[in-house]
Amino acid sequence: MERKLKDYSLITLKGIAMGAADVVPGVSGGTIAFIVGIYEELVNSIKSINAANLKLLFTGKIASFWKGINANFLFSLVFGIAISIFSLAKLITWLLVAYPVLVWAFFFGLVLASTWFVSKDIRQWNWKVIVSFIAGIAIAYYITVATPAETPNNLLFIFLCGAIAICAMILPGISGSFILVLLGKYFYIMDAVKNFKIIIILVFVCGAFIGITSFSRVLSYALSKFHNITISMLTGFMLGSLNKVWPWKETHQIINNGQTVLMEHNVMPNETISAAIGLMIVGFAVVYILEKISMRISK
Repeated sequence: MERKLKDYSLITLKGIAMGAADVVPGVSGGTIAFIVGIYEELVNSIKSINAANLKLLFTGKIASFWKGINANFLFSLVFGIAISIFSLAKLITWLLVAYPVLVWAFFFGLVLASTWFVSKDIRQWNWKVIVSFIAGIAIAYYITVATPAETPNNLLFIFLCGAIAICAMILPGISGSFILVLLGKYFYIMDAVKNFKIIIILVFVCGAFIGITSFSRVLSYALSKFHNITISMLTGFMLGSLNKVWPWKETHQIINNGQTVLMEHNVMPNETISAAIGLMIVGFAVVYILEKISMRISK
């Protein structure tokens, strides 16, 4: 695919949107990738980082390696994600504390619209597709209600957290940030990002690299061989994750392994209802507009 500078600038903007989503526990960068029409290219590009292409790199055939892994696309996207994470981490974590209902309302509308538009990519519904869809809902819902764990801070565990969380980050509806919450490492990693704790960041990134290059092969195979079943499960993931992004919540304490852990549960709308509904509509409209733009560009 021949692209110009303006095309790669647009990809960087899409990366910024993905990075912003990945910072929020409950919203998946994979969802954004689906919305902006780069999901399958992203998965296949990551999959192309394999032994054959790495051999080209180590034998000095850098141009062939660069082309083989679609590096212009990946570099532009990762650059945008990095800009977003390092520039928005403080802002988004502050907004989640200062205006939680409004922030979650916007993302609720965004994810709801995404669920609808992604489901349109299912070419034929049958019992296998329906079962996969229901399984996706059940898995995502269970993840959203699972109890966060108390976990160690050693570098090996940080490496494993990176490998696990990145797999979720490229799955629509499954938030890598929320997986970090369940692993007890969300605020630990956010603190490392905000304060540039290089060792922790590098170990986490190394784990993420190993995780994403391995998992992308499974996902790429599933999309090519079992497209409808895979898309239906991803759609189910998104629908099930709505439980996490419901704007109105109450916090309570539980005892987990002798430690006090804060947990949230959803409640009926009880504050800033009009503004929240307005932001849900805005979130829905953003996805709708992006979908129309993507369809126009593809034509």
